[in-house]
Amino acid sequence: MNNSKTVEEYISNNRKWQKALTLLQEIILSTKLEETVKWGGPVYTFENKNVVGIAGFKSYVGMWFFQGVLLKDEHKKLINAQEGVTKALRQWRFSSAEEIHKEIEIIKEYLIEAISNQAQGKEIKPVKNKTLTVPEELLKLLSSDSNLKNCFESFSLSKRREFSDYISEAKRMETKQKRLEKIRSLVLNGEGLHDKYRN
Repeated sequence: MNNSKTVEEYISNNRKWQKALTLLQEIILSTKLEETVKWGGPVYTFENKNVVGIAGFKSYVGMWFFQGVLLKDEHKKLINAQEGVTKALRQWRFSSAEEIHKEIEIIKEYLIEAISNQAQGKEIKPVKNKTLTVPEELLKLLSSDSNLKNCFESFSLSKRREFSDYISEAKRMETKQKRLEKIRSLVLNGEGLHDKYRN
């Protein structure tokens, strides 16, 4: 994972895509968007709301619109990188700086529409799963230790869901076991799974 503190650092660390990323940065900064770094990469905001981000990958440079599903996409440039998973996010991929150069006017058109949508408060919020399904392995662990169970039940629904998903997502029994041990110590210490990453 890229842990760049500034956009300049991020771009200089991506030697293969320096030219392309710099060009995208210039195009985006010609609009009303403000530049920041989130999740180790360049993100551009309007009134503190995420509008667009850019990143260099192995085979392409990506530009993603956080509320891309709301764009008209008249030029059919946007893709859903995770069909069935991603609701609002849409990505635009480029294979070279030259390709970006040819699309400057269309990129600006999409950026202006994205800013306008944000200014109007158009937004698709992530759907939060209301039900909590605790996997069998975690249920067994909790039922074997009443103190652990009480600690687990004192967490918010979202934190209990994070623990449950963490176990469910493990494919191998060995991985599940390691994760259960990790969860046990976190729960007893009153720590959520992702607390250390939260501000």
